[in-house]
Amino acid sequence: MKISGHIVDVRNRRMFDGEITVQNDRIISIEETEKVDDQYILPGFIDSHVHVESSMLVPSEFARLAVVHGTVSTVSDPHEIGNVLGVEGVEYMIENGKKANFKFNFGAPSCVPATTFETAGAEITPEEVEYLLKKPEVKYLAEMMNWPGVLFKDETVYKKLNIAKELGKPIDGHAPGLRGEQAEQYIKAGMSTDHECFTADEARDKLKHGMKIAIREGSAAKNFEALVELFAEAPEMLMFCSDDKHPDNLVEGHVDQLVKRALAKGHDLFDVLTAACVTPIDHYKLDVGSLQKGDFADFIVVNNLKDFKVSHTYINGIHVADNGKTLIERVENDIINQFNCNPISLTDIQVRAESSSVHVIEALDGQLITNCLEYPTKTDSEGNAISDIENDVLKMVVVNRYNPAPPAIAFIKNFNLKEGAIASSVGHDSHNIIAVGADDESIVKAVNLVIEASGGVSAVSPTSEMVLPLPVAGIMSAENGYEVAKKYTLIDKMSKSLGSTLNSPFMTLSFMALLVIPKLKLSDLGLFDGEKFEFKSLFKK
Repeated sequence: MKISGHIVDVRNRRMFDGEITVQNDRIISIEETEKVDDQYILPGFIDSHVHVESSMLVPSEFARLAVVHGTVSTVSDPHEIGNVLGVEGVEYMIENGKKANFKFNFGAPSCVPATTFETAGAEITPEEVEYLLKKPEVKYLAEMMNWPGVLFKDETVYKKLNIAKELGKPIDGHAPGLRGEQAEQYIKAGMSTDHECFTADEARDKLKHGMKIAIREGSAAKNFEALVELFAEAPEMLMFCSDDKHPDNLVEGHVDQLVKRALAKGHDLFDVLTAACVTPIDHYKLDVGSLQKGDFADFIVVNNLKDFKVSHTYINGIHVADNGKTLIERVENDIINQFNCNPISLTDIQVRAESSSVHVIEALDGQLITNCLEYPTKTDSEGNAISDIENDVLKMVVVNRYNPAPPAIAFIKNFNLKEGAIASSVGHDSHNIIAVGADDESIVKAVNLVIEASGGVSAVSPTSEMVLPLPVAGIMSAENGYEVAKKYTLIDKMSKSLGSTLNSPFMTLSFMALLVIPKLKLSDLGLFDGEKFEFKSLFKK
């Protein structure tokens, strides 16, 4: 195969007219020529940190959607399915990813379970981490969220860190808000990247100690605007990532959107493309081409360097996307799961008011962090604490999906539901069932819809109900990714018709059980203070 155009040589920071010759899966020559097709050829995009599971799609379906936007590879942390199914889940992701012509690069999850303050479906031991890291498809030790364990030299944490170091595998960090001496100590222990910075000053604090920063823009956490200015200071230390990307958003765009936005702000073309195409290859030692002679033939064609509309994507010399249409064929996907809970009833989520004030989680749109507020406790005629729709203080419930157990109860602000409820078995990190609603009856109905489907997302109103089944580990669908995206768009629309003003209500909901991100979250075991790393009473004493 031969292809000609304006070649964007990112590694050598130059552009020239030329022709590329591909044989089998490699570029065997790149020749400068005078007459070429009026198109731009450049390396493919790489998402430097993503949980494929968050797309609600198995890897083979994720790939079909991503290549349309010029993504040829991901650095994928299978932490989510690891929390449900352990090593079996990680191996499922690896094998399913092989069904598509796409370059998935998986990590060995470092924190399964993420904490001891929640119920997960599995544990991944240091010995299992070593087993995974020795696999050729596993390129790194995935995000070390247990930064207190790093700072206080937890034995199990250091076993995992040392295994990665001995095998020469990089270690991803995860330390939102960590600054100063603590950040320095954390980085010196081996953490080489962080995707959790939500201010430029925090990122600078980590950059000065040699840590690379992945600028995150996902469906829930959006840090691009806060961090993009760093291209003027340390472009060689930056990458782009989505972290979590819901299917409807993946249909719209991927890393290509961040490239276009960064260039629109006046940042240097080669700096931006280095972050999008090259730095992840070098950092993680990926078998991905960067448009050099002898490289794998992984490249994309765009119309111009302003619109960045991807017209063609090639992986290993094979044409995988053509003008907005995926050329990766669908395959049949196996179902694996772990779901063992019974339907709940109204009495299961009733909680007696113990004081006149209740601690309330404040969800922040576009952020994973939350605040801790206090509000007057609203009660029913029997003295049970209930949702206060007028003040937008709504009941939230987390139900253990692995073993029958009493639900945990909390209250949350900023979902703004005026009626009905939404629920999901996508609940980071342990993926128990999480729900929020305007009344107890709706919450129960939404939770039970998820249980009946053995996993999924649901929405109920006084007159209708909707559920998107996610039978693969209770967090992914095995169906056509584009159809899943359409169904998700409909249920997302329904959640907003109930009153929610959040950009992505289900995505935000999924992070309200993520205990490693402060300040206040809810696990299946109770309300949790993410700063003190201890449980907190629901009612103010």
